[in-house]
Amino acid sequence: MYKLKTKETDHSVIEFIERVDSPKKKADAYRLLDIFTEATGLEAKMWGPSIIGFGSYHYKYQSGHEGEAPLVGFSPRKAKISLYFTPGESEREELLKRFGKHTTGAACVYINKLADIDEEILKELILASVKFLQETYPQS
Repeated sequence: MYKLKTKETDHSVIEFIERVDSPKKKADAYRLLDIFTEATGLEAKMWGPSIIGFGSYHYKYQSGHEGEAPLVGFSPRKAKISLYFTPGESEREELLKRFGKHTTGAACVYINKLADIDEEILKELILASVKFLQETYPQS
């Protein structure tokens, strides 16, 4: 049976950010921490060894697979900064058109640095994601 690897931990978000090698990426991580905290009003928590997440939701797929995940989050990885948000496909695509320089994966948006994107659009993406996930997976 599949075992979920990315779970909320008690590790320190600040200690994690302090271990980021690149001074520029570390500064961007602190700014992202402020943006996500301000937008969500939620406390940052570590999810697994490298994701800074905000809030959580319980999902259950038709396949029976279920688990917990952060509503939104980010990770200052070596190559790029990964941003995690799921505002619904149509809204996500519209916002990403105005977002700035980025690439996308299945569930992530990747940026090289914060200066490449519009911080106001980032806030909109965060808020839209929280709203979408809370409506899609209401807490019982």
